[in-house]
Amino acid sequence: TETALLERIVDALAAAAKEAGVKVVAGDTKVLSRGECGGVYLATTGLGVVPNEHVLGQDRIQPGDKLIVSGPVGDHGTAVLLAREEYGLRGDLKSDSASVLPITEMLMKRRGLRFMRDPTRGGLATVALDLARESGLSIAMEENAIPLSEPVQAVCELLGYDPLYLACEGRVVAVIAPDEADDVVRELRLSGVAPDAAVIGTVGGKKGPVTLTTSLGGQRLIDELEDDPLPRIC
Repeated sequence: TETALLERIVDALAAAAKEAGVKVVAGDTKVLSRGECGGVYLATTGLGVVPNEHVLGQDRIQPGDKLIVSGPVGDHGTAVLLAREEYGLRGDLKSDSASVLPITEMLMKRRGLRFMRDPTRGGLATVALDLARESGLSIAMEENAIPLSEPVQAVCELLGYDPLYLACEGRVVAVIAPDEADDVVRELRLSGVAPDAAVIGTVGGKKGPVTLTTSLGGQRLIDELEDDPLPRIC
């Protein structure tokens, strides 16, 4: 029933807020006429405090810095593909949707942290392109270093999608000083917060493109996303 659905939504909101350590302090509802929309839509606004002692930004990125991702990419986008059932595919693949607070709290303890962002719309590739454009520096990524689950790889190969452009909902992309990168990844893995975290690339010394060294040893340019392969999912 509609009442049961509402109760499930409220319970899920409460559980997510408790997990993230935040409070839901206000709420509002709007009911539309039948046919104006399908199902239930949720929108949230989060308020927080930025610590003065650690300001992040693309302008703080320096040549030689390392690019880190907290886990396998493309899980959410691929899970949505399967859920829509437009391709007649089935698979045991779940969205990576989760709070990124434990990851970001661990990263914020590092003095060498320059920047971090969640790779939602447009995925990892779009974050890398934004970083290169805003910092004025090139970025070189390694395909073999980017964590990718076998189910995601299989679905993308079958349907012709690039997992680097698919949305993630529980991952963090961070740029950190080179002398701290390996230690950060080790800490994220051992803590269990991000067991598949990896160093995936390096910031170059001058303005340039985002490149990917492929598993075969070739070089591939990462281009801007022209059309979102999965619109309206995040």
